[in-house]
Amino acid sequence: MEVKQQLIISLGREFGSGGHEIADKLAEAFALPLYDNNLLREIAEHNEHKRLDYKRLEKYDELPKRKLFSRKIKGFSNSNEENIAQMQFDFIREKAEKGESFVIVGRCSETVLKGNKALISIFINADQEDKVLRVSKRHGISKSEAVTLIRRRNIKRKHYHNYYCDSKWGDSRNYDISVNTSRLGTEKTTELLIHFINERLNRMSD
Repeated sequence: MEVKQQLIISLGREFGSGGHEIADKLAEAFALPLYDNNLLREIAEHNEHKRLDYKRLEKYDELPKRKLFSRKIKGFSNSNEENIAQMQFDFIREKAEKGESFVIVGRCSETVLKGNKALISIFINADQEDKVLRVSKRHGISKSEAVTLIRRRNIKRKHYHNYYCDSKWGDSRNYDISVNTSRLGTEKTTELLIHFINERLNRMSD
């Protein structure tokens, strides 16, 4: 379906919850561009004159700065993590201010774009056993390895978010809606979210 008004869908997610799959489905349902791991490539393409190498920058994506090795000189940080985070925040702010519609995964977007009337913020979680099963199957690893991977990825996401935001990662009070995919599965959860977004759009246009 084509949206006639500006729509920004911000989607936070626990690792292994099916959040990225849902983001893909929402982007398809509303015919919107999806920004996630491809965001740095998009930024690099818009800054060709700066010769940004997004492949080199990817390893710093969605990470808090390392305080031990970081400092600011005349207002500029020497932290690659912090500079890349701010670069992404500025980029999605600029797109939002231009009236563009898109789906954005993570990147503190529910906080960075807070106050924008077109913003609908979502957080996706799931029961541990379902996350373990999904991650184990997707990555071809054992369940015990999946448990470790889930814990490490979620700790990184939490630290990243909580470093740059006053609000806490995953706290339902900071999102328009939080959904546990274990209750309905990703297909039905997506259907529920499409209905929710359409209802919000109707109210926005009133």
